Amino acid sequence: MELYYSIIMFVFGTIFGSFYNVVGDRLPNNESIIKPGSHCPKCGHFLKPLELIPILSYLFQGGKCKNCKCKIPIIHPIFESFCGIMFLICYKVFGFTGDLLISLTFISMLLIIIVSDINYYIIPDEVLIVGGLLLVIETIAFKGFNILFNHLLYGIIAFVVMLLIKLAGDFIFNKESMGGGDIKLMFFFGFILGWEMSLLTIFLGSIIGLPISLIILYKKKTNIIPFGPFLSIAAMIILLTGFNMDSLLKLLIH
Repeated sequence: MELYYSIIMFVFGTIFGSFYNVVGDRLPNNESIIKPGSHCPKCGHFLKPLELIPILSYLFQGGKCKNCKCKIPIIHPIFESFCGIMFLICYKVFGFTGDLLISLTFISMLLIIIVSDINYYIIPDEVLIVGGLLLVIETIAFKGFNILFNHLLYGIIAFVVMLLIKLAGDFIFNKESMGGGDIKLMFFFGFILGWEMSLLTIFLGSIIGLPISLIILYKKKTNIIPFGPFLSIAAMIILLTGFNMDSLLKLLIH
């Protein structure tokens, strides 16, 4: 039975991942996430049900559009697989509990943000607003108003600290050092992870992003590097590993 649930969670993750890819691609362009339906960006061919199966459709079609035979970016099945793995890990960590729903909502926000920030350097407000409302409702439903108040306070603290870091960076470098979306995102990190761990995402995200950023700077010759994806990955790691202040203190002491 456990294997059955694990497979189901992975499959659901890939399905949602396919949808999140559409959302992350369309919202920054002010396009509807419903209409038009999924289609080939080259020839406009509307995808039929058998062409919309996450991962498998890519494999069966040889990584090409069924109509015009143009190559489908391999990042699509990779992202769908990653989403499936994230859903599966969430289930393994939290089981069928209220925390599972909260964690899936939070991670879903981050997955969409990764797509939009990488492709367009934008963290859509719509994702933050809808995701935020869902997190508030879920927190009230499963944990109560007192816990909600604490989480909101942690989010505000994380937001203020990130804002101060941005202002300091703007002053030092005499230009915008960080996007407004990253600051808003930090509120949700504080809400879910606690304000202490949300600050750790900055450090961990920087470590993850440094080598990748150097490669991008070398290959693309650009100085614009989105920080949101690195922060998001760092937040996922902290959430799913259960790393907390006690773990951090023990690591520092020993």
